[in-house]
Amino acid sequence: MLPFNWPKPPLQVALIEPEIPPNTGNIARLCAATGTRLHLVGRLGFRLNDAKLRRAGLDYWDAVDLERNADLAELFRCAAPSTCHFFSTRGVVNYTSVRYQAGDTLVFGCETRGLPEELLDQYPDHVLGIPMQGDRVRSLNLANAVAIVLYEALRQLQKPADGPPSLAP
Repeated sequence: MLPFNWPKPPLQVALIEPEIPPNTGNIARLCAATGTRLHLVGRLGFRLNDAKLRRAGLDYWDAVDLERNADLAELFRCAAPSTCHFFSTRGVVNYTSVRYQAGDTLVFGCETRGLPEELLDQYPDHVLGIPMQGDRVRSLNLANAVAIVLYEALRQLQKPADGPPSLAP
């Protein structure tokens, strides 16, 4: 296992009304592995005791810093004073062009509808996208999108180590 060296808590991930249990379970596992707080916001498309959700998160649920928020207003109160970055297929700013800061909140919408249009319209300078060829694919899997963005943000936050990590036993 490669060691990490980023600030704690590094970041927060917020999922707005997620619908697919395995996606949320995989994201919870990712958050446990990175020490990232996970916010589940609004109405969920599943119960927190759903077998598919629990299976995707494996036995890491006790390591997940999980927070339930009733709505966006509650999320913004809990996440304050961090900067929120909103991820959407509407985003024209590449997610890699942003300088992430410790404590930032990465906000993702549900699998079928994305983030609410009024939210994207309210924060146009904070709407980011992940580049992809748009000919045939409209969007990425939610868990994959969160992983891509979260690890880029963590890469930026990583403090210099005392030398390169070793893969040797």
